[in-house]
Amino acid sequence: MPDQSAPLLPSATAIKAPTACLALTDGTVFYGHGFGATGQTVAELCFNTAMTGYQEIMTDPSYAGQVVTFTFPHIGNTGVNPEDDETADPVAAGMVVKWDPTTPSNWRSAEDLGTWLARRGRIAIGGIDTRRLTRAIRQRGAPHVALAHNPDGNFDIPAMMAAARAFPGLTGADLAKDVTCAQSYRWDEMRWAWPDGYTRQTAPVHKVVAIDYGAKRNILRCLATVGCDVTVLPATATAEEVMAHEPEGLFLSNGPGDPAATGTYAVPMIKEILDKTDLPIFGICLGHQMLGIALGAQTIKMNHGHHGANHPVKDLETGKVEITSMNHGFAIDSQSLPAGVIETHRSLFDGSNCGIRMTDRPVFSVQYHPEASPGPQDSFYLFERFVTAMKARAAATA
Repeated sequence: MPDQSAPLLPSATAIKAPTACLALTDGTVFYGHGFGATGQTVAELCFNTAMTGYQEIMTDPSYAGQVVTFTFPHIGNTGVNPEDDETADPVAAGMVVKWDPTTPSNWRSAEDLGTWLARRGRIAIGGIDTRRLTRAIRQRGAPHVALAHNPDGNFDIPAMMAAARAFPGLTGADLAKDVTCAQSYRWDEMRWAWPDGYTRQTAPVHKVVAIDYGAKRNILRCLATVGCDVTVLPATATAEEVMAHEPEGLFLSNGPGDPAATGTYAVPMIKEILDKTDLPIFGICLGHQMLGIALGAQTIKMNHGHHGANHPVKDLETGKVEITSMNHGFAIDSQSLPAGVIETHRSLFDGSNCGIRMTDRPVFSVQYHPEASPGPQDSFYLFERFVTAMKARAAATA
């Protein structure tokens, strides 16, 4: 692929000198306009097809170690606000967009995207042919890249190439330990609802321990909304630490990195819970993969992963098709599922696994994000299913 000698601009305005550069390991260089923080970062490059939610994407811990290319051109036009953060700070390493962000126009906006990124130490580049870049990712897989922003326009391309090629990649990387909470905490905030916004839960019913592999706040809000009294524990929590809270259910959160690497400490805990208790278990994203490995399945690295808010998934048991939000570069190999574990959901894009459950116990998980609501409420039933399982267990032991 030849170098991109000049960035694509949204209009026929005066040409700007490049102030940012994206270098791929195959020698391709994209020049554009930098915004956000200055400096350089190296990461894996992925693309996201969502038309909204750029702030939630940048603050989703599952994007640790990745620079995100946004295929939708209007990024930044609604600004940012504190309510839409999925975690305290952006986790994605950087962002690539087609058009430079415009002045935000939205009643909820509290800050413009460029200022927010600069304050949070994240680099971004605009004026890029994102369609061309996305095609390259689809055809050749997610590349390693170096992204630099220098207002002076000076870039050491050979050094950037060397840095990108030295990036170790996500295979074998345990990133959950970098984004998990440092200590346990309680969560009682519920989902946003008009006109009151976020409200606090006042009458929880079921005690749930949520393992934080990089949990999004909106997942915890969904658990609270369906009546769960949520205690969040770090990714390294042991089975003994989980059971010390006397939970009625165990939730396994989303998160970044290679599931096989995180599984070295997460899987033994899950296996012990499965062996010694009858707790209902619900997993999402990395939690889905952790559960799959604990049950005897294997995971694989995908070519370019699934990142977007328009992914159709079929529920194989009901025939229903859900429009889902996804963010993952690894997947469970459905051919490796052991006896007693069935595939429940499947991607209609490529046939990859999107859900499993045990046939004789209320233990289930999905690869997609039911809390993100792109459908908009296609998948919220999964949280309700988790609560139903806890109610049934309580009734059986009463």
